[in-house]
Amino acid sequence: MSAVLYPHTAKPVSVNLNTVASAESALRSFWRLAEVWKLTTTEQITLLGVARTTLYQWKQGKVRPLDRHVLERLSYLFGIYAALQILLPVPERANEWLRKPNTAPFLAGSSALDRMLSGQVADLFVVRQYLDAERGGKA
Repeated sequence: MSAVLYPHTAKPVSVNLNTVASAESALRSFWRLAEVWKLTTTEQITLLGVARTTLYQWKQGKVRPLDRHVLERLSYLFGIYAALQILLPVPERANEWLRKPNTAPFLAGSSALDRMLSGQVADLFVVRQYLDAERGGKA
């Protein structure tokens, strides 16, 4: 269970993120993201930090509650997507940015996706943090 403070209430509301229904919902969002970013199966596996068999089971609808590591990765990926939509409101530009070489110091000419595909959750965090800083928001 996780406590979430909703703006219209003064007290936290419990939300259980560890259910099959929430896992299915999160994965549906990820499949849409993977489609617009044109992610290969190998890229999806790396970004989610899961085994190939796990990914295929999820795609076949065999979903169980997601562990906290996958939830963390999904959170960063959804945040990256949202920040790109704010920074580059033309969807094609936002989705293409991910694969374009970038001169940002932490990318050194590589693309953000290259950095994200190193396999470490910290690299997802760094890309998210960069985009949040660019849009003037917080991570």
